Amino acid sequence: MSGSPVRDFRTPVGRARGLGSAKSGTGHFWWQRVTAVFLALLAPWILGMIVALVGADHAQVLASLAKPVNAIALALFAISLFWHARLGLQVVVEDYFHHRPTEIFLQLLITFACALGALASLYAIGRIAILA
Repeated sequence: MSGSPVRDFRTPVGRARGLGSAKSGTGHFWWQRVTAVFLALLAPWILGMIVALVGADHAQVLASLAKPVNAIALALFAISLFWHARLGLQVVVEDYFHHRPTEIFLQLLITFACALGALASLYAIGRIAILA
């Protein structure tokens, strides 16, 4: 063999155990794809529902959103949307912010903002579904 020696990028513990990276990149990758599939499947339904409700009065909109199928689909959409957003923004912060305290602060901010958005959405959907 000619050229430079082969580099081993594993951590010392990983080399000792014969393991690869200890991070959860594969799980993150798959969850981002799963949430993307949910969003891709639910987006046409939501757009169709919005188009169908154009021109409807407030009572008709509430009655439509209160149907269990619609409320459940909206809840799944909200959960998938905020989870997908959190996963995507996490990667952006990891890739572009290298000052550890800033990275930790932004990761916490993103997590809390997405959790708050999801909870607010689920609360609104629940109120409409129960009260309508």
